[in-house]
Amino acid sequence: MAASVTHPQASVAALAFLPLTRPTIDEETIAGVVQVLRSGWITSGPQVKEFEAKLSAYFGGRPVRAFNSGTCTMEIALRILGIGPGDEVITTPLTWVATSNVILEVGARPVFVDIDPQTRNIDLNKIEAAITSKTRAIIPVDLAGLPVDRDRLYEIANRRKIRVIEDAAQSFGSSFKGKKIGSFGDFVSFSFHPNKNITSIEGGCLVFNTEAEAKLAEQYRLQGVIRTGNDGMDVERVGGKFNLTDVAARVGIGQLPKIDEFNVKRAELVKYYFELFSQQEAKKLGLGLPLANFTDTNWHMFQVMLPGTHMSIKRSDVMGKLTEVGIGSGVHYPVIHLFSLYRSLGWKEGDFPVAENAGRNLLTLPLFPSMTRADVERVVKALVAIVSAHI
Repeated sequence: MAASVTHPQASVAALAFLPLTRPTIDEETIAGVVQVLRSGWITSGPQVKEFEAKLSAYFGGRPVRAFNSGTCTMEIALRILGIGPGDEVITTPLTWVATSNVILEVGARPVFVDIDPQTRNIDLNKIEAAITSKTRAIIPVDLAGLPVDRDRLYEIANRRKIRVIEDAAQSFGSSFKGKKIGSFGDFVSFSFHPNKNITSIEGGCLVFNTEAEAKLAEQYRLQGVIRTGNDGMDVERVGGKFNLTDVAARVGIGQLPKIDEFNVKRAELVKYYFELFSQQEAKKLGLGLPLANFTDTNWHMFQVMLPGTHMSIKRSDVMGKLTEVGIGSGVHYPVIHLFSLYRSLGWKEGDFPVAENAGRNLLTLPLFPSMTRADVERVVKALVAIVSAHI
């Protein structure tokens, strides 16, 4: 009887597709959502209040309000500061476009500063050269969960009398010198999108300095409405429709206690990524690894820098070949200033070369708490084989 032979494609097909990310939501949280749905109160209500209280406790008692995204949080912070037409806000070109879109939304102008090639965050050494008499704020971004140097950031901001709106969308659970991101600083904005370290399906929160700021944010959150008594209502300013639902808040309540557990698992997987890439001599292949920071970062993403022009195929081809073997990947991010909207405002290729190189060559690999070491092995083996065949 002839021996059976398994075709390579059959082996690939037998493996489940490994996505870039996947949220982990336990049965208790699912049951809690069902209770909220059955309660009849599914929009903003008691669950949102509880979620905000728990977030405030997590951040050491600072005022916190929850919203339906981690985008409107930044816009609201800008509006609280009165930033608008004629003002400038400094930020990085290597981030999700929402970071700069909110600046345009309030009528101000983004001022981009190139990134540091090691941290991939905004280059703090280049910020002061970008400050003008019109500069009102800085929006730094903690790319992949690695915090911007808060000491250096606030030294510049305080000395130049500029406010800070921390885009900490990716760094929930990260820390700086032993202090949780969000427990100190100026305005701090977080996202609870499904690809983040904890999720509320869609949603975000903003951490404030004072209750007065938080109360003002409540007006911007829901049409500018101020309620008094049983039937009193007034509107002092234009607001939006940015409230979080109780359904989403209940998911967040279930996720929050698990943030440390999730981040520990992420760090374990990342350590294995580093170990395997080291064994495969990633540097000889031209693969650039992130900083091995296991003290501060929550490892929201694990990103490698592809060898770019040393490779005979494009990043999109690498991603396609990974998909063929059942592995997801992502791009975080194309640089903002080269989008058509921003080109029309005067930016061009070559303005921020370090960020542009990262925007062309960074590749985000799968990383989420329910992954296994075998999944990491599968990713590294596939990526190394693809790159090795095309350099």
